[in-house]
Amino acid sequence: MVKLIGLKKLKTAVFISGSGSNLKNLIKFSLLKKSPIKIEYVISSNFQAKGLNFAKKYKIEKKIFVFKNKKKDEDAILYYLKKKKITFICLAGFMKILSKKFIKNFNGKIINIHPSLLPKYKGLNTHQRAIDNNEKFSGCTVHLVNSKLDSGKIILQKKVKINKKDTTQNLSKKILKQEHILYPKAILKLFSNF
Repeated sequence: MVKLIGLKKLKTAVFISGSGSNLKNLIKFSLLKKSPIKIEYVISSNFQAKGLNFAKKYKIEKKIFVFKNKKKDEDAILYYLKKKKITFICLAGFMKILSKKFIKNFNGKIINIHPSLLPKYKGLNTHQRAIDNNEKFSGCTVHLVNSKLDSGKIILQKKVKINKKDTTQNLSKKILKQEHILYPKAILKLFSNF
């Protein structure tokens, strides 16, 4: 996997679009001694993202890009990330698809958490689709990001049992709980020599 040089924490940006519960979780994880990351930047595609409150609370610099012009916004994001010397990106509920060109700039150092057991249920509405198909299990996956949607190499997965009475809301809650455990574990696995 990815090798770290020395014991300096990796300057990391987290990309969000919504509530930011994974962002909050990653910030807390980044403050631990064993964590290989230091979150220096939060990028949001949504002015109303509740997750921006966590950036404010923990005094982390933030920028908002609504992706009206994808190329322009990606170029601007790259400019800010390079200025900050960011070398690692965690996508945490980021609802925009990054271009191949953008991804290439980070050379395999962008990861994402997805609320299904990939390769099943890429994209949106994962919980509803799993329930509709009478799946016995769903779960979450942390994977490397490549130019195909939710198709990069899997780092870690966690299964969650679907009960007959589960709705999308409570399945979502059960899976989110596991996401908060899985994301830090996957980062530690990725940088296991830290």
